[in-house]
Amino acid sequence: MLPAASARRARVLLAAVLLPVVVVTGLGAWWLWPDPDAAPPQFATDGPGVTYVRGEVVAVHDGTVDGAATGDLGAGDLGEGDGGTGDVGTGRSATGDHGTGGPGTDDQATIRLSDGTEVGMHVPPEYVPELAVGDTVRVARMAVAAIAFDPTADPEAMTTQHVFVDFVRGPPMALLAAVFALLVVLVARWRGLAALAGMAVGLAVVAGFTLPALLQGRPAVPVALVTSVAIMFAVLYLAHGVSVRTSTALAGTLVGLVATAGIAAWAGGTAHLTGLSGEYALDLMSVAPEVRLRAVLVCGMVLAGLGVLNDVTITQASAVWELHAASPGRPWRSLFGQGMRIGRDHIASTVYTIVFAYVGAALPLVLLVSLSDRDLLGLLTSGEIAEEVVRTLVGSIGLVLAIPVTTALAATFVRLSAPSASEPALRVAPDAARVA
Repeated sequence: MLPAASARRARVLLAAVLLPVVVVTGLGAWWLWPDPDAAPPQFATDGPGVTYVRGEVVAVHDGTVDGAATGDLGAGDLGEGDGGTGDVGTGRSATGDHGTGGPGTDDQATIRLSDGTEVGMHVPPEYVPELAVGDTVRVARMAVAAIAFDPTADPEAMTTQHVFVDFVRGPPMALLAAVFALLVVLVARWRGLAALAGMAVGLAVVAGFTLPALLQGRPAVPVALVTSVAIMFAVLYLAHGVSVRTSTALAGTLVGLVATAGIAAWAGGTAHLTGLSGEYALDLMSVAPEVRLRAVLVCGMVLAGLGVLNDVTITQASAVWELHAASPGRPWRSLFGQGMRIGRDHIASTVYTIVFAYVGAALPLVLLVSLSDRDLLGLLTSGEIAEEVVRTLVGSIGLVLAIPVTTALAATFVRLSAPSASEPALRVAPDAARVA
């Protein structure tokens, strides 16, 4: 068979596999597409009379109050009490009454607002050690009845409170994101830029389709598969270009995704994983009654394995292509065997990468359960720990299954799409073979 005809045959075979997947994915997206009119209402994060402002911490107080407030850890004058009452932040009363001047003696910190005004800020005890002078914080400004702080105050009087909400993390996170994007583009050049574009497309799919579909109670496995397939098509072809090699990696990835989704659905039901043990499970149920927490858990298992699965399949396909370019006369069995030797290294390294990634993400929980008096088996099979264990196992199984499938497909299609050693006149250089 001529090389051109052989390469054409490889493309036709891959198209015969991938084009129906595109059609099925499109039909699945149409069937599962969330109804905008049925979306759960957004819940309010503030209440009546509450506004959010930013301020810079100018003093942190140690909470010791003896007559006048003492124990500042930063700059600021709390003043002396005169027994008056009024708005939060005056510091006019040693007993914690609130006026309208500087910070109060019962405030845990003093902040400077954008207009230069210094006011007191109430901080939960667990956050006080984390505050430092110069920190920028997000603060809730609210009107509260003065009688809540002074039983002798006028019941109709109101006082303004400033309450710590969170740190402002935007600037350092933006800097990290900029450094990451810059390094990706500098090192990987146009391919890195394409990978960033693929990542943006993937996040847009999750935000525009996956989240609304899950919030409206759509079935987990179809949502997970439609999301994953759409993301993989976009990410792989944007980052690595349209080629037989990329399409081969995509085919192997699809096999891994289907296996992962099926195992996740089976494990979620058989192991009675409810999704109720998560930190925000009950809050989610209260604001979105239609959501199925087990569906969220199963979909999360599939999405969690996307990145690693994509990594190993594209690397396996590239490895087989390079092996063939180095020795075009290798038979299929030799290509598959040498590719699997590389694949076994991938399996060995990636499996513990997944395990330690989950351990790191759940480290506070791991620390907490390590103090429990339950036996190891009881800990591993309880609540949220069981969910993390199953998530790790499901992702690892899908990964392990995808590697031999991708290697076999790559060994098959590289021999079809590239000239062999028996055709010296039409042999291509290794650099040209890499783009096949």
